[in-house]
Amino acid sequence: MLKEYKTVSEVVGPLMAVEQVEGVKFDELVEVQMQTGEIRHGQVLEVEGDKAMVQIFEGPSGINIKDTKVRFRGKPLSLDVSEDMVGRVFNGMGRPIDDGPEIIPETSLDVNGQAINPIARDYPDEFIQTGISAIDHLNTLVRGQKLPVFSGSGLPHKELAAQIARQATVLNSDEKFAVVFAAMGITFDEAEFFMEDFRKTGAIDRSVMFINLANDPAIERIATPKMALTTAEYLAFEKDMHVLVIMTDMTYYCEALREISAARREVPGRRGYPGYLYTNLSTLYERAGRLVGKKGSVTQIPILSMPEDDITHPIPDLTGYITEGQIILSGDLNKAGYKPPINVLPSLSRLKDKGTGEGKTRKDHAPTMNQLFAAYAKGKEAKELAVVLGESALSKTDKLYVEFTKRFEEEYINQGFYTNRSIQETLDLGWELLSILPRTELKRIKSELIDEFMPEGE
Repeated sequence: MLKEYKTVSEVVGPLMAVEQVEGVKFDELVEVQMQTGEIRHGQVLEVEGDKAMVQIFEGPSGINIKDTKVRFRGKPLSLDVSEDMVGRVFNGMGRPIDDGPEIIPETSLDVNGQAINPIARDYPDEFIQTGISAIDHLNTLVRGQKLPVFSGSGLPHKELAAQIARQATVLNSDEKFAVVFAAMGITFDEAEFFMEDFRKTGAIDRSVMFINLANDPAIERIATPKMALTTAEYLAFEKDMHVLVIMTDMTYYCEALREISAARREVPGRRGYPGYLYTNLSTLYERAGRLVGKKGSVTQIPILSMPEDDITHPIPDLTGYITEGQIILSGDLNKAGYKPPINVLPSLSRLKDKGTGEGKTRKDHAPTMNQLFAAYAKGKEAKELAVVLGESALSKTDKLYVEFTKRFEEEYINQGFYTNRSIQETLDLGWELLSILPRTELKRIKSELIDEFMPEGE
């Protein structure tokens, strides 16, 4: 029988102070029984002497301090998991919201997970095809990698997230693939967009969705990515699946952390975010990876909208330190109507060389990638020169680079949100665009590869 406490001393925001407690531990699960008999749940944030600070997941509204009973469960927050979760939609606390049956759990897991022993990590080196040329060819995603998307206000990151969830697949593998999709702090309209898109395209059949709405408690927002990653780890390391975790929007998660930190009266760090923001984010991002001796893997694509479009803001800044690259969306490309508006020059995948080449994609992958980057950068310079000095100042070769850049953006980047290109189609398109340039300009590709892959008559 759990001991009941009727010693609540104060409630501040989502936090409740309980006094005269015994044997209570950090992170312990809490049941809060209100005067109406309603049960709410919480978690111990801090224990000091005989006083415990509890965060309430469902929010504090309607709590009567005098008549509230508190029970400490003696175990951390956990999630009941089963393979039947695939194809289902849950709220941020892991409860079904799709009118389907309750999940019959195979086991119950601590949502905080465990740090992966570095010795047990296997190196990420298998290509994941997203069907998006600017990612697959130029900023390749590799199994077990964490590759965030940095977006700005008003940019279509939700459409990009849905496209990746629909199209992502591991090539040359008959092993099972699943997508775990976690949405934090999104509006009802955005939630409807994701659920409708997943159902309409059939992506829901291989997906587990966790939806936390903007009007849900901030505390639930902090739990949502943990629920998603716990599910992903279970499917990957217990059920041998390749799991892609898409988390949007990490900015709302960090703002929830800031809100809780302010309620706890902690000394703020940069821009008011708690000083432990880096540590907190790393506990989420570092749950991606592969394990030696296990077939499954967890790959992460966290999506975050940069406050004020500032890449030096603490959230994108710290995310960039922890993860292996970033995909950056461009406001200028978006204004020009290009979909998806991926800005390939500042984007980066640090593991792209590990997942490409013969046997993984194609032997011409790396050289064409380097050549396209170089040609696009030179073409952008030539376009800027033409704006300042006029078209007449450009050489014949410069004009070819400008034409290349125009077609690269219109045909290669601007593929639309519902076009799923194979890596072979993307590589062939790259060669077609490179054929605009004189052969003497293709300095990053060996002659034999040009002979083999350049389209006939170019």
